Amino acid sequence: MRNIFILIFSIISFVFISCNDTVLPKPTAYLSLEYPKKKYKKLSIQRPYSFDILKSTTIIDEKNNWIKITYPNLKASIDITYRPVQNNLKELLTEAEKLVFKHAVKAEQIIPKDFVNSKKRTFGTLYEITGNAASHLQFHVTDSTDNFIKGSLYFYVKPNYDSILPAVNYIKEDILRLVETLEWEKSPS
Repeated sequence: MRNIFILIFSIISFVFISCNDTVLPKPTAYLSLEYPKKKYKKLSIQRPYSFDILKSTTIIDEKNNWIKITYPNLKASIDITYRPVQNNLKELLTEAEKLVFKHAVKAEQIIPKDFVNSKKRTFGTLYEITGNAASHLQFHVTDSTDNFIKGSLYFYVKPNYDSILPAVNYIKEDILRLVETLEWEKSPS
């Protein structure tokens, strides 16, 4: 009988002791990404164009005045292609837009943003592509007479727009800085 009393007392004590804490649901977790503070430098490779790039990026020199700006920590790159304008501006613009709208199958929305800087002779469009497309930002810039560049942002991971959106926004600032600081090299007269 004494053993039963001890057992019942133990069970009751255990129930009262263990039920003191109130159970609360866990708060919603948010992804906490920290990006380094931005510091820029001029593109160090000789090209028919120049612009500011983020110091923490790596430049890969490619043929035909093309370059790849890589973000090693984000597993991303901005691929820049250059083409001289030789009475083919309409063709270059059409080709650039075709590459953007190839993503329409996976894209939820494609938002164009035009920019014009008459003083620097830079005219172009930035396309923001939402959804699980392969490229989330594409742009082209021209002086309309001699030079044309096209850029595309790619991540080396399976596209999941919600997951990479903070990185897309981080790199979007760099693309806007690139376009704002873009200058064409003077062609020999």
